[in-house]
Amino acid sequence: MALIALAADKGSPGVTTAAVALAAVWPRRVLLAEADPAGGDLVYRSAAAHGGPLNPNTGMLSIAATARRGLVPDQLWDHVQPLSGGLEVLVGLGIAEQAAGLTGLWPTLGHAFASLADSPHAPADVIADCGRISGDTPAVELFPHASLVLLISRTEPEALARVRDRAAALAGKLLGGPRGAATLGNPVIGVVLVADTGDAAKLASQVNDMLVHAQTGARVVGTLADDPAGAEQLAGRRRGRLDKSLLIRSARKVTADVYQQYGAAWAATSAQDRQAHQGHGAGR
Repeated sequence: MALIALAADKGSPGVTTAAVALAAVWPRRVLLAEADPAGGDLVYRSAAAHGGPLNPNTGMLSIAATARRGLVPDQLWDHVQPLSGGLEVLVGLGIAEQAAGLTGLWPTLGHAFASLADSPHAPADVIADCGRISGDTPAVELFPHASLVLLISRTEPEALARVRDRAAALAGKLLGGPRGAATLGNPVIGVVLVADTGDAAKLASQVNDMLVHAQTGARVVGTLADDPAGAEQLAGRRRGRLDKSLLIRSARKVTADVYQQYGAAWAATSAQDRQAHQGHGAGR
């Protein structure tokens, strides 16, 4: 149905935690891809389904050789590892220097991620953790293939100013310029705020007004609870009822709201793409 790309402008607002939390409660089968060119975190913080460590050589690193010969979406599953909780993950690079092996392949990966939803064998949505996107990170080459680009931000004034400016820059790059209140583009650019639950609704409204006024083309699509204990549980470093944590409860609301607002459009787009592909095949 969709490629959802998560990123941040600067600092460490919790993109990986947000990506894992959203993937953990996603309503369809989902593949979590660590697509941060600076390197992934899950190999250090999460256990594999067999109880041992994740293999750092199986994931984005191993897929580079395959992608150079062309990449069929179903081939992604050959490089996936399940976490102890069952979440299927494409483990990220170990260090930033390994990103050289993916030079020129990011659009190929983006197309494969976006097309996995229409696989006749093992369809799934893809949530891609793209890390920080300030500068010339190649991960932005995934964004034209995404249905939704989510910028993760905390709520300090400087963080909100940066996410406003980053959203406007992305709108210029992906959508051709600023957007007014009634003209959302494709991909949709959304903002997810990491906030205290007591202030979340008020902050979301204020930040959304700021984004609209600045004609960024972005909208606040939800808030994730600033829940360090829940993040520790999610990473397997703390015991407790993860499903009852503020983090997971807020992630459920974000995914439900995203699907309610965009799910039907994504499904229709996927159906149109399938019909176009079938028509192209019949005409050859």
